[in-house]
Amino acid sequence: MAIVVGHLSTPEGEKALAAAEAEALQRQTRLVVISPGSGGEDVTQRLEAASVEHVVVPGTGDLAEDLVREALEAQAELIVIGLRRRSPVGKLILGSGAQRILLEAPCPVLAVKP
Repeated sequence: MAIVVGHLSTPEGEKALAAAEAEALQRQTRLVVISPGSGGEDVTQRLEAASVEHVVVPGTGDLAEDLVREALEAQAELIVIGLRRRSPVGKLILGSGAQRILLEAPCPVLAVKP
């Protein structure tokens, strides 16, 4: 079992990582971090310092798809996502990654906001 989280260098991403880290420590389980971009080394140092068993997986560019795929592969017990406020027009034009995750997730989803 594992907890899966996507990490972006945003306030929402930082809050999601902090919540996932706390859940992994409380549940004594492994944390799978999807890290698009170059934030993997900082995340690794942070989680090693907190003694969290973890693996950092590079993202493919579609975070919703990555989170669901990794949750399936890791037989995750939880996915943690960060939410941000968006305008109705922004939701219409861009779609909603959070909604895709909620609908396709094979396990419970914890949504946190900054």
